[in-house]
Amino acid sequence: MKKVLIAYRLKPEGLKALEGKYDITFPVDKSYFTKEEVLEMIPDYEVLVPNFSFYTDKEIMDRAKKLELISNYGVGFNNIDVDYAAKKGIVVTNIPNSTREPTAEFAFALLLAAGRRIGYYDRKLRTPEGVSWGIYAESGMRVYGKTLGIIGMGRIGQSLARRAVASGMEIIYHNRNRLDEAIEQQYNARYVAFEELLKTADYISLNAPYTPQTHHMIGEEQLKMMKSTAVFINTARGSMVDEKALAKALKENTIWAAGLDVYENEPHILPELLELDNVVLAPHAATKTIEDRINMSIEMTQNIVGFYEGTYSVSRVN
Repeated sequence: MKKVLIAYRLKPEGLKALEGKYDITFPVDKSYFTKEEVLEMIPDYEVLVPNFSFYTDKEIMDRAKKLELISNYGVGFNNIDVDYAAKKGIVVTNIPNSTREPTAEFAFALLLAAGRRIGYYDRKLRTPEGVSWGIYAESGMRVYGKTLGIIGMGRIGQSLARRAVASGMEIIYHNRNRLDEAIEQQYNARYVAFEELLKTADYISLNAPYTPQTHHMIGEEQLKMMKSTAVFINTARGSMVDEKALAKALKENTIWAAGLDVYENEPHILPELLELDNVVLAPHAATKTIEDRINMSIEMTQNIVGFYEGTYSVSRVN
C-alpha cells in the first residue's frame, strides 16, 4: 500500500478515492505540518501532497528516498522545485480544472470591487467620518463598455473573459502564443502586443503562470504605461508584480485602483498596500469556498489514483 503524506489538513470528503487503497497521513489537530515535521516523515512516503504555500525544495526531495509523486494541491506549481524533481525522477502534478471557475469568479469579483469602490465604501461607512453621499463625490469606475486586458488567456483567463463579455466588456489579451481564431471569436477577443494591452485596457487582469521569465513582469515601467484610470487585478502569483512599484503607483495615482489576491511574500503583505484606500486585498482566497476546496482535493486524489492505477488522466507538469 502506497503511503501518502498530505502536508495540510484537508476535509476527508475530498479524499475518498484514496480510502482503503492508500495509507494516508495528514494533520488532525492542527492546520499543517511544518517543514521540519515533513523532513522527519518523508523518507517513508511515496507520495507528497503540498499545498500552494508549502515550498517543496531539494532538501525535502533528497530526504524522500521513496518519493515517486508530488501531487500539488494547487494549479500553480512555483512552490515546487519542478526541475529538481525531474532530475530525481519524481513526477509533479497540479489541479487546473477544479481551480478554473472559482479563480475566474474571484478575479471578476475583485474587478468589480476595485472598480466600483465597494471595499472603500464599506470601510468608510463604518467609520465616524463616513463617506460622501454627493452625486459625483468619491465615484467609482464603470465596468460596462470598458476594455478588459487579460494577460494569460488560458483556462482561467478564458473563464474570466466569459464573465466580462456577459457584463458588456470588450476583451483584448496577450499570450505567449495567439489563440485559435475560433476561441477568439467565442469571446470577441483581440490579440494585442503586451505594451498595447497595458496602454489601452481600462481593466487589466494578470492570469499567466509564474515562471522565472514572468518574475516582476509588471513593474514601474509597465505601470507607467497604463492609463491613469486603469484598474489592475492579480489572482496569479504575487512574484509576477513588483509590489513596491505597485504601491507607489497606487499612492501617486499613476493607476486608479487594484484588486489583489496574491503577494510577493505571503502571508506578509507590504505595509504600504495596507494603508491605501484604492486597493482591495484578499488572503489568497480565490478558491476558498468549501465546495471548491473539496473539489480541489478530489482532483488531487485523482492524480494519485491515475498515476498508480491509470483510471484517471494525470495532470503532469514535468
